[in-house]
Amino acid sequence: MQKKAVILANGVFPTHEIPLKELKESKHIICCDGAINNLEKAGLEPFAIIGDLDSLDSELKWKYKDIIHHFSNQDTNDLTKSVEWCIANKFNEIAIVGATGKRDDHMIGNVFLLPQYAKKVRVKMLTSYGVFTPIVRPKNFESYTRQQVSIFSPNNNTLITTANLRYSLTNQPLEMMWQGTLNESMGDSFRIEFEGGPLIVFQEYEK
Repeated sequence: MQKKAVILANGVFPTHEIPLKELKESKHIICCDGAINNLEKAGLEPFAIIGDLDSLDSELKWKYKDIIHHFSNQDTNDLTKSVEWCIANKFNEIAIVGATGKRDDHMIGNVFLLPQYAKKVRVKMLTSYGVFTPIVRPKNFESYTRQQVSIFSPNNNTLITTANLRYSLTNQPLEMMWQGTLNESMGDSFRIEFEGGPLIVFQEYEK
């Protein structure tokens, strides 16, 4: 049985209709600490609030006292705490929104944490421009003709083969992080196979 959570991180609140739809239709919105401020402005209700609570004022702490889960550990960020809480509470699918748009270093860190989460749970990160999907095994992706696609390989020894992308790879590594960017789908799907891994795949939303 699928049990899905939407985690709202404390970056820029999403503006695109796809991540907004995820939020509006979710029964289980998990807020990373101060993200509750944006959620309240949007008129949506949280299912849980996770974090070290350094961004919550006393009024909100009182209002949501029954669903606040305080984790003071500074070795991980609030997004990771939220993902781990979801896993512990038997969620098997997670959509992350609001994790980009402020500090660039935080955004990059959030994206490259995705493979760590993908070892334990099905996860994706939706921005206002597209979706990041971490993969730990070969995968077929639904797509559309001329969709912009980028592949990021944290392990530069990973051998990658693609099908139905304009710039194909055949048992090749991406030795530099930028080398898999700015590719393009040739139809309604494409496939990525690899040895090693993991990989992170970005797909632009259809315009």
